[in-house]
Amino acid sequence: MTINKPTTNTPALLTRATLALGGLLLALSQGSALAADSASVQITERGDGRPVLMIPGLNSSADVWSETCDKLQPGVRCLMAQLPGFAGAPASEAARKDFLETMRAQLKAQLATAAPQGATVVGHSLGGVLALMLAAEADNKVKQLVIVDSLPFLPGIQNPNASIDSVRPMAQAMRDGTQHATPEQMRAQMGPMLASMSRQAERQPTMMKWMLDSDPRSSGQAMYELWTTDLRPLLPRIQAPTTVLGAWAAYAPMGSTLDSTRAIFERQYAGLAKAELRMSAQGYHFLMWDDAELVQAAIREAVARH
Repeated sequence: MTINKPTTNTPALLTRATLALGGLLLALSQGSALAADSASVQITERGDGRPVLMIPGLNSSADVWSETCDKLQPGVRCLMAQLPGFAGAPASEAARKDFLETMRAQLKAQLATAAPQGATVVGHSLGGVLALMLAAEADNKVKQLVIVDSLPFLPGIQNPNASIDSVRPMAQAMRDGTQHATPEQMRAQMGPMLASMSRQAERQPTMMKWMLDSDPRSSGQAMYELWTTDLRPLLPRIQAPTTVLGAWAAYAPMGSTLDSTRAIFERQYAGLAKAELRMSAQGYHFLMWDDAELVQAAIREAVARH
């Protein structure tokens, strides 16, 4: 590894979960060339000050954090992580088989090197799951957490009674079946799905490129593990003060409301004693773009407490 200087509208929630898969579906239709087994998390370091590890979501580039990092200057040393297999980065054979655990171990090693004194950790979507995994370890270097539109058990968004066993067949079919879809089939689905990811239409070409450049095996395995991993039992272990930022507005046409979505987040994070939930008024899933002030303020406050 290297361093470079209560019950809600179920149909609506099911639709929300389906839309969240959109980025995966297109990425699975095409992918980057196979890469060496040694591919790993790469860190782009920018700025001076207290360290903040920034973990992106599924198929995203580390550049998703660039604008946020710029706005946090001066006073923050951004450690922007590029996960292997996403947005054109070389894929890791280990991650293709065991994505979350491989990424957790690599990120932990990066933190030990780049911020041995500890750091604030920020994670978006899949990156939020990885941030929670890091913070749940007894010997972690996580001093503060900012979780951006991420849940510890993704299937719970559509069914509070879901279990890993109950969703596993669907997750397997999704991982296996989508790899055989043609690019044309995937493109036909991407318009409304991309529109639900950010309010800013000008961001869609960027998201499209990241998805097309991602390795399908890495993306498929990552999504499969997101649907079959339940971190809720680990939440009581997390001692780092945590700010959770939630989005809901993209799903209003399907019946979701701010209150109903807040209830989902509150239920899922009930085991994290030091969590504070803040819901975005109008931002979609990519809150670092759609509600930049909310995300930046949460990070600034976390850094100040560090």
